[in-house]
Amino acid sequence: MGSPKLETLVPLLPSFAFCLVLLVIIPSCSVPAYASILETQSLLIWKSSLQKQNQSTSSLSSWTLPPQNARDFNATLACPCGWYGISCNQAGSVIGINLTSSNIRGTLNEFLFSSLPCLAYVDLHINELFGYIPPQVSLLTNLTYLDLSFNQLSGIIPQEIGGLTKLEVLDLAVNELNGYIPDEIGQLRLLNELALFSNQLDGCLPSSLGNLSSLARLSISNNSFSGSIPLEMGNLTNLEEINMGGNSMKGPIPPTFGKLMKLTKLHLYCNKLTGFLPPMLGNLKLLRELNLHCNNLYGSIPSTLGNLTELTLLYLLDNHLSGYIPDELGNLRAMIQLKLNHNQLIGRIPHSLGNLTYLRYLFLAIINSQV
Repeated sequence: MGSPKLETLVPLLPSFAFCLVLLVIIPSCSVPAYASILETQSLLIWKSSLQKQNQSTSSLSSWTLPPQNARDFNATLACPCGWYGISCNQAGSVIGINLTSSNIRGTLNEFLFSSLPCLAYVDLHINELFGYIPPQVSLLTNLTYLDLSFNQLSGIIPQEIGGLTKLEVLDLAVNELNGYIPDEIGQLRLLNELALFSNQLDGCLPSSLGNLSSLARLSISNNSFSGSIPLEMGNLTNLEEINMGGNSMKGPIPPTFGKLMKLTKLHLYCNKLTGFLPPMLGNLKLLRELNLHCNNLYGSIPSTLGNLTELTLLYLLDNHLSGYIPDELGNLRAMIQLKLNHNQLIGRIPHSLGNLTYLRYLFLAIINSQV
């Protein structure tokens, strides 16, 4: 749908006098004075495309224009700034839309992204949005927060999303998205959180993920990603949490993960990872959770894991690990859950495990064990 026609806007001008005065006096976001008219009309157009939103009980019942000749005319309501879920800057331009859990059912097809140039915050999670993510989302060049999680969106992640270079949070989790992560995701240098878990995404992880130097939380679990974990991810030294469980990732755990000194959670469970446990994981002194269960890892448990004194959860079960349980695991005095069963471990159970006074769950299976 194109831009609103002039003949459509003219009848609305009296209702927007209040907004226009604000915009002329306090210009912001480099938008023209008629911007509030365009913003209001674009929001009303999107509302009209949604299902069951014209009822008085709908969450968007405030999204309407008051009668121009009404005695109780409220000029503030002529702007969208007084509507449910809408926030504005001092100039009266829309900068935020928060419609979390608002029973919104419909698509984003009629959302006129080009009419909302100042929009910085969009939270539409836990609704019933379906259809695809329009590539025109890239027109929201001031966007810092985008949460479309827990909906029914399908199709691909548009490559145009790489144009949102101010984005700090991107949450598309728990939808029905498919295809691969576009390489352009690496252009989001300010991204702090990327959540894509519980979709139908596949393909290899792009090496451009290694460009996300501000990334602190990455969650892509419960998809169908394959291929190896990019070595470039070792460049993400601000990472605090990684969750890649429930995919089909192959190859070794990158030794470059040993450089992620801020990491507190590393979950790579239920993949097809092979190779040895990198001894460099022992460098991650802030790590609290290490979950590698249900892979094809082999070799011994490195004694350097005993350096992880903040660790509360260690899951290495359902692999092909062999050799002895290192005595150094007795240094993990914060440990609450330790699961090493379903491997080929041998020898005695170290007496040092008696130091784990906070331990609540212990699963061991030792061949020819000796206490």
